[in-house]
Amino acid sequence: MKLINNKELEKSSIVANSLMNRERNLTGSNSYSRDLSFDVINYLRDKLLSQKKVAWLDICCGRGKALIEAAKLLSVESENKEIKVVGIDLVNAFERHSIKEQWLELKETSISSWNADQEFDLITCVHGLHYIGDKLETIRKVSSWLADGGIFIANLDLKNLKFENGKNAGRNIISNIKKLGVEYDSRKRLLICKGKKILNLPYDYIGADEQAGPNYTGQPAVDSYYGEKV
Repeated sequence: MKLINNKELEKSSIVANSLMNRERNLTGSNSYSRDLSFDVINYLRDKLLSQKKVAWLDICCGRGKALIEAAKLLSVESENKEIKVVGIDLVNAFERHSIKEQWLELKETSISSWNADQEFDLITCVHGLHYIGDKLETIRKVSSWLADGGIFIANLDLKNLKFENGKNAGRNIISNIKKLGVEYDSRKRLLICKGKKILNLPYDYIGADEQAGPNYTGQPAVDSYYGEKV
């Protein structure tokens, strides 16, 4: 088995999967609310009741349909508030929209190279971690971008985390992540971080296997390999 680096992985047809997150809506049967068991729009609305501005970042946003819908709703409902919705994706297949950039930004970029210049009240990654090489570095970076009282929620399959000898590392890794205050719902396979966290984890990223095959979603995913720091 040959492990590949992030640049090689991002050229893979597995990572550019068009079936996972291209058409997902904000609510309904094929939606963020359903896959995250979390009501995104009402969470943001509640935030705006107690603060003057709100910011949402979505990683691996696909066509950005859910973000466009949320930005449209919030900009109409909260004209005197500062709203920022940001979506990033490797593939520029974004749906056309007429929303002002001050409210919505859809960026064609990689999470491995992109860094936020602000804090976010909400960060989501709907089935996106399945296709990222260094999943732990993404989790570490994103958790540090949260505002006080913010939340990061993402789908994560522990079976896609491996040690360099090929053995599953999921339980070991999630045990260490939990010690740092991050939650994991094993039934729903959801990682949940509440509030800004600085996550120093005892693992070194080795590389990714793009030929790992389907995970629980039924779609091909990427296994991420790690070595334990001495």
